Amino acid sequence: MIIKSFELSKIDLKKNKLILFYGKNNGFKKSATDDLKKKFKNILIYDEKEILENKDNFFDNIFTKSLFETNKFIIIKRGSDKIINIINQIIDKNLDDINILINAENLEKRSKLRTLFEKNKDCICAPFYSDNDQTLSKLAHNFLKEKNISLSPANLNLIINKCNGDRENLINELNKIEYFQMNGKKITSENIAKLINLNENHNLSELINNCLLKNKKRTIYLLNENNFANEESVLIVRTFLNKCKRILELANNYKKNKSIDLTIASAKPPIFWKEIEITKQQIYKLPPKKIKQLITELSELELNIKKNINNSIYLVTDYILELAS
Repeated sequence: MIIKSFELSKIDLKKNKLILFYGKNNGFKKSATDDLKKKFKNILIYDEKEILENKDNFFDNIFTKSLFETNKFIIIKRGSDKIINIINQIIDKNLDDINILINAENLEKRSKLRTLFEKNKDCICAPFYSDNDQTLSKLAHNFLKEKNISLSPANLNLIINKCNGDRENLINELNKIEYFQMNGKKITSENIAKLINLNENHNLSELINNCLLKNKKRTIYLLNENNFANEESVLIVRTFLNKCKRILELANNYKKNKSIDLTIASAKPPIFWKEIEITKQQIYKLPPKKIKQLITELSELELNIKKNINNSIYLVTDYILELAS
């Protein structure tokens, strides 16, 4: 059975033993998941990959009963169609004292997992789409009212526009403002601009990822949004270099084992789950020879910007735009 994200109160944990949350709005999914977790004391969290690699161990853990245990709440992260057979086996078993929540990214209409949860009357399926500005504005107003913080409409809009439709980003930005005010500092437009740019490292990573994949439109947008200064030029180039060296290592491994999943799974340090898909695309599109060329170019660029520090950000920007094209 499918419900809307604003109908989560309809979930009956006594009846709906299997729940699926999917969509791009990770902030909303996290909030909804946390609300469910408050109703349980015995919580087990698994990654789908962990379950697929050791199915028997998973079944033993969730179905083994103890006199000292209360109802179990099982959370499965990064769910996909790969787990459909295991879910079908679980449906056939007695789930009197077990509730299972699957958290997934965006699932297409033809997804077998999504179809199963939509058609089964005892299962609950809820999509979490990106928040619109009206929803984010309402959340922000409630937060500011509760914390007794005053912001101008212009500053509030500036914050909302930086959140990319995700309430988790919004709450993070509002928390920064709350902590800033707690230190007795005055909230001005200039301070707001500085505070919301504290996610610069994330934006820099996104900038580099989109540049390497030749997403020119997104690359230009990120360059315009960040307003990098000359003194940040070396940081940008070195971050770019480290990224290319990382991809080169992965690309060489992929060339040897011919398996993209094995390459990602065996990466050290492990690749953050949000970076997995874009890293796969980079490995596919950037052969080792091309990456070595980029590393050489970036090393030369670093030397050049050190000699021309007053114009360094223009040198870096020109290189990024040319590469993205």
